[in-house]
Amino acid sequence: MIHIAICDDEKEFVLHLTELLKRYAGESGEEIRISVYYDGLELIEKYDTTIDLIFLDIQMKLVDGLHTAGRIRQMDEKVGIIFLTTLTQYGLEGYKYRADNYIIKPMKYVRLKAEMDGWLKKHRKDDSPYIVISNDTGKYKVFLKSLHYVETFNRNLLLHTEEEKIICYKSMKEMERELQEKDFVRCHTSYLVNLFYIKGVKKLELELVTGEMLPISQPKRKEVMEKIAEYWGDLL
Repeated sequence: MIHIAICDDEKEFVLHLTELLKRYAGESGEEIRISVYYDGLELIEKYDTTIDLIFLDIQMKLVDGLHTAGRIRQMDEKVGIIFLTTLTQYGLEGYKYRADNYIIKPMKYVRLKAEMDGWLKKHRKDDSPYIVISNDTGKYKVFLKSLHYVETFNRNLLLHTEEEKIICYKSMKEMERELQEKDFVRCHTSYLVNLFYIKGVKKLELELVTGEMLPISQPKRKEVMEKIAEYWGDLL
């Protein structure tokens, strides 16, 4: 199933695009779920991390599409975004947010079909494993391949990813259970590290490919070394 969001404050256009997508689903055999939002703020506040593709209007009254895209990109780095606009210059600006494309309104079925065919070919749903993190600022889809390590931080957790650092309110034990069998190892009471990013071991420290050094507690050293040896062995 493909989960598509439409975010546009013109209700007539939303109905029109919904009908086009239903027609596409019928003709292509694709199973499509459609969620509708009438403003960027609504999309941000109610963002669903299962969304695969967003048709996002640039010109909206409360929160415009460019601001919305910037916030969505903080929460979900993989979701597809196709901007909707009546002015070409806005569409060009949208590429800063890694938009897949932009469409000038009004939209005809032939354009929608071409856009969906192209998007499906390039951006089939990424099956890479991920976890969903919630905090006071919203929900975040964190792909495990981009998560370097997790550390305790002011009684919470801090996730270090390729893009940013994200606060998480789970306990380290809860996070360790969630990442069990996912190529992560608890190297210290305060650290859970992705084996993929380990470059080497120096006594009681792990060196990451980023140049960062993480501590290894003496009680966990044997387990850490066994996990690294097993992981590196599987890669050789």
